[in-house]
Amino acid sequence: KSEPEATKAERAARTLTAGQQILIRRLAARAADWVRAGRRDDLDGVAAILGCLLRIAILGAGAAGAWWLLRRWPATFWIAVPLWCWAAIRAIPDEDEPEDEQSRATARDDVLALLHTLLGDRDAVHLSEVLKHLQEKGQGKDWKVSDLKARLERLGIPVAPKVKAGGKGPTRGVRKADLPPLSQPGTPEASPAPSTAA
Repeated sequence: KSEPEATKAERAARTLTAGQQILIRRLAARAADWVRAGRRDDLDGVAAILGCLLRIAILGAGAAGAWWLLRRWPATFWIAVPLWCWAAIRAIPDEDEPEDEQSRATARDDVLALLHTLLGDRDAVHLSEVLKHLQEKGQGKDWKVSDLKARLERLGIPVAPKVKAGGKGPTRGVRKADLPPLSQPGTPEASPAPSTAA
């Protein structure tokens, strides 16, 4: 028996709402990372955060410009709204990502164990290295670093915007000191196969 149209519409609306919430959180996190990346570690005081202040001003000017454009030419909504809805739908996690708390905890522990293995005795690891490892194991073939970052953050694993590791310059990565504890007791033991939740 086919699903009533009203039920389909309600489910679609809930899906779109959830996608918008994910998209907003993701955009806010990326904006915050971009602003934080403007801080100069080689300077002190106000001089160290001038880059951050400039980036905040750029974001503010961009938001004001977008608002002015929409007010000046309301027909722009015919383009902006479908694009926003499309982005919100794309932001919805894949069906194979864990939804219940127990599955999420298990997936997080798998990813944490993998990260501990990749870190070894190092203090940090770049996301690009983690992604390369996953792809070598057949996972995340079409992922970018930003996709991996979003999945780690959904599992409650913090990603730092500027991390030095392996003699390479600062970029997005994970610090051992920032890793949350495993939800399951015992010492983490990494599985040779990467988790699909990462």
